[in-house]
Amino acid sequence: MFGRLTLLTVVHGRRFPTRDICVASNLPMKYILVTGGVISGIGKGIIASSIGTILKSCGLRVTAIKIDPYINIDAGTFSPYEHGEVFVLNDGGEVDLDLGNYERFLDINLYKDNNITTGKIYQHVINKERHGDYLGKTVQVVPHITDAVQEWVMNQAKVPVDDDKKEPQICVIELGGTIGDIEGMPFVEAFRQFQFKVKRERFCNIHVSLVPQPNATGEQKTKPTQNSVRALRGLGLSPDLIVCRSAKPIEMAVKEKISMFCHVEPEQVIFIHDVSSTYRVPILLEEQGIIKYFKQRLNLPIDDQPSDLLFKWKRMADRYERLLKVCSIALVGKYTKLSDCYASVFKALEHSALAINHKLDLMYIDSIELEHCTEVENPVKYHQAWQKLCKADGILVPGGFGFRGTEGKLQAISWARKKKKPFLGVCLGMQLAVVEFARNCLNWKDANSTEFDTNTKKPVVIDMPEHNPGDMGGTMRLGKRRTVFKTEDSVLRRLYGDEAFVEERHRHRYEVNPELTRFFEEKGLKFVGHDTEGNRMEIIELENHPYFVGVQFHPEFSSRPMKPSPPYLGLLLAATGTLSAYLQRGCKLSPSDSYSDLSDDSSPEKEPPDSEAT
Repeated sequence: MFGRLTLLTVVHGRRFPTRDICVASNLPMKYILVTGGVISGIGKGIIASSIGTILKSCGLRVTAIKIDPYINIDAGTFSPYEHGEVFVLNDGGEVDLDLGNYERFLDINLYKDNNITTGKIYQHVINKERHGDYLGKTVQVVPHITDAVQEWVMNQAKVPVDDDKKEPQICVIELGGTIGDIEGMPFVEAFRQFQFKVKRERFCNIHVSLVPQPNATGEQKTKPTQNSVRALRGLGLSPDLIVCRSAKPIEMAVKEKISMFCHVEPEQVIFIHDVSSTYRVPILLEEQGIIKYFKQRLNLPIDDQPSDLLFKWKRMADRYERLLKVCSIALVGKYTKLSDCYASVFKALEHSALAINHKLDLMYIDSIELEHCTEVENPVKYHQAWQKLCKADGILVPGGFGFRGTEGKLQAISWARKKKKPFLGVCLGMQLAVVEFARNCLNWKDANSTEFDTNTKKPVVIDMPEHNPGDMGGTMRLGKRRTVFKTEDSVLRRLYGDEAFVEERHRHRYEVNPELTRFFEEKGLKFVGHDTEGNRMEIIELENHPYFVGVQFHPEFSSRPMKPSPPYLGLLLAATGTLSAYLQRGCKLSPSDSYSDLSDDSSPEKEPPDSEAT
């Protein structure tokens, strides 16, 4: 049975059919495994996400699975410096940041079981052994661990991830690490067996490798890729596509050399060089004929011509490269040495900046550098940090844990409040905004969070009642929770489309003390949102300020390229001086800022019409 997807071109609000895409509604599940070689961190996650985006634009339903070979059960207890940010899913899963890329690129909602770890697999197998499911057999890596991996993948691939709740047709699987890592061997063996279980026409392996270019010679080297492919074949997997990552565009002679020595056709060698924006990656893949290849290799009933649905991505990538207006945001945090620690925050800001036709200038400021101790020890660094903060158009204090750097964050919040600089506090950022207000506006000089001072006389932020102070893993208030607006007089409510409630993702142990909120509201700090029971304070807004907002949840986890997060959008609008006009228009972007318009505010050229599917 085939379903028909009609593509419509939108011109000045009118819709015109362009062409139809026929997609089999009962298409058997296809699996695309993405492996990596030479080094880790070369962009497997972005490439996997981009492949999914291309196939979804062809009318297919796509899901994604990330395999992390570490023994941890999940990413919840990781230091941000180990693996970057911990991404939180709707079901409360604390997972690798690559799942955030999948959700943003594919506009889907994944589950914690879409992140497989060695710890999860071994825990699953050991539990089965304890229950007697193996009937006294010796439990081994092969076949029991490898079988568990295959079973997990096949079961999770069927779980709906789109709003229509239909079963996916394509499952993109990213195997973390590099080929040859000892911890990844059981997973490689599992997929060696898996390719024969599901048959060739339902399984495809994409190998991502690095093509370095030493400065000494300037020559692009293929030997690392050759060795990586040889190692992959030695483990029983043969790449169907080799995606070569490089700093600069790869020459055709290099492509032919990789084709010859890696025993693949030239069209099976794909080049992805460093680009100004990750939004360009799906376009690069599509331009090299990847849709046609997948159609033939996986026997997909799709059109091999470029889909009109990819046009939005192309427009977004083009817009990113030619924006002229700049909006600067100071991110004041404690993990600023590694940008991946705030990956979703950066993306949420970028989505909002693109939506209002501005280029984002994100300035990372280590909060410790704003503190008095830095002024004494390193006055140059102290003054440089304050110069960056003062020249920023807006200030963001994101979430975090621990006392280190909190005084610097409090200084930044105080400056934003007094100077009427647009400010957004997320999670800990909101809690510290409450602490700062208590100290400087309520004159509670000893006000603090019990996270930092358990004996404080003014505990304005307290430990959560259900938190059990034992094991650290899985003890926080996690996942999507409902926040109810208790007043219509709220900027954030209007930014959310005047909804009575919103559902956003949480990750925290502490909350504002509800017994003290009346003192804050008397002085102008309003608690405009709370949980469904009315006990937990979720949103704060300061009166007589252009934009001083704090949220207990993490709206960045739900931001999408085409649907920016309202709190972050509000910050960017306020920072560019356009928030009032936006609210007066009923929270609609101006024609020059909308992706569906024919013009671009920063370019005199007319853009082609937008396309969408119904």
